[in-house]
Amino acid sequence: MKAKEALDLKHGKWLSRLSLLLFLTATLLSGCGSPPPAKETAAPVNLTVSAAASLKDALTEVKDLYAKEKANTAITYNFGASGSLQQQIEQGAPADIFISAAPKQMDDLQAKNLIDTATRKNLLENKVVLVTPKDSSITGFSDLAGDKVKKLAIGEPKSVPAGKYAQEVLTKLNLADAVQDKMVFAKDVRQVLTYVETGNTEAGVVYETDAKISDKVKIVTRAPEGSHSPVLYPGAVLKESKNAKAAGEFLTYLQGPAAKVVFEKYGFTVVGQ
Repeated sequence: MKAKEALDLKHGKWLSRLSLLLFLTATLLSGCGSPPPAKETAAPVNLTVSAAASLKDALTEVKDLYAKEKANTAITYNFGASGSLQQQIEQGAPADIFISAAPKQMDDLQAKNLIDTATRKNLLENKVVLVTPKDSSITGFSDLAGDKVKKLAIGEPKSVPAGKYAQEVLTKLNLADAVQDKMVFAKDVRQVLTYVETGNTEAGVVYETDAKISDKVKIVTRAPEGSHSPVLYPGAVLKESKNAKAAGEFLTYLQGPAAKVVFEKYGFTVVGQ
């Protein structure tokens, strides 16, 4: 009888160990089949950048590069004349970053406490040039006063920085009165370019970067040194931005080496580089 009890006890211990082993094995296998815990990802951010029309091609390319580094940040551009963009911001249009083609528009917003002044930076420089259709015989600014030019396109000086620079050049060269009745005012610098490309005007004054993207116009000459204010593009994060951190990161990226390559490709000079 004692031998049987001992055998039953051994048998019971063996079954207990087997059950424990099976339980541990099942638990281990179950754990192996479970998916790894999901990694925490940054919440998606939508940035709106209001920028001068002359930056359209370069910034569009920069956007594609930035998407590879910051997949969670989506950028929407609002391109237009700097003065028009300034008015939109003053009227409460949503935007995170403003990049103008002249300091004046940024100065006005700063005076109204609408930008984060700590983020304001001069990003780029540009040149002012005289353009004509490719088959034109115009050789310089002096020809604008003659019979070769019936219409001259420039941006609206009050809202388009390129138009203000053009006006400065014409005044400096003593041509303002001679071309006054020939002027056609455009809503932004790209419209000036279009007027010349389509032959609606015999000449136009645009930025060098705009002229370089067109295969339908030629650059006759640059505006003489000292004939206009420096063409600077300041950028800043807006006070009303709901994504100030992400906006600051993108503005910093615009000053980095990857963006520099793109800007120089389109003919801009990167400030401080």
